[in-house]
Amino acid sequence: MESSKLDLTSTLLKCQWVCVNDTIMGGNSTANTNTTTDGLSLEGLVVEKNGGFISCKSPLITPPLDLSSFKGIEIIVYGQGKNLKLAISCLGNRGGIADFFSRGLRWIVEFQTNETGSTHIKIPFTTLEPNIRAKRVPLPLSFNKASINQFQLLYSKFGISGKLNTKFIPGPIKISLTSIVAYT
Repeated sequence: MESSKLDLTSTLLKCQWVCVNDTIMGGNSTANTNTTTDGLSLEGLVVEKNGGFISCKSPLITPPLDLSSFKGIEIIVYGQGKNLKLAISCLGNRGGIADFFSRGLRWIVEFQTNETGSTHIKIPFTTLEPNIRAKRVPLPLSFNKASINQFQLLYSKFGISGKLNTKFIPGPIKISLTSIVAYT
């Protein structure tokens, strides 16, 4: 029996995402993001010195998505064999410790893409780790899948929770995200 799915592609990949590159911390990487009929494209040049990352993030989702009846996100991405990261932001539970953090808190997962063709990956919400600026937050936090308000796609010299990305290679890159689906 096919599991239930909620296709978020038209909602998320047809809006204007914004690039956030290492230039915010003195780096020299450049990238642009565009929406096309095929989805979202992130293309640029990654320079390792003083940073080493490019990314794009969706606009804030208002009202936030309630994905509480789903187990995770399924994506299709063309990533040239790179290790990429997906970051999800959510509103904290009222009165919870997450309320003390700024909007810098992201729930991150790192994944490997195929050298050629598309990579189809399922990302269970339970695999997401709380991070601020590529460093794991060592506090007991809960991912609020009932209040998801932003997605971000990253290529960085940092992997998950401050570790180095073992597949990082500076230089030109083109990433395409063609599908985002919530699954049960």
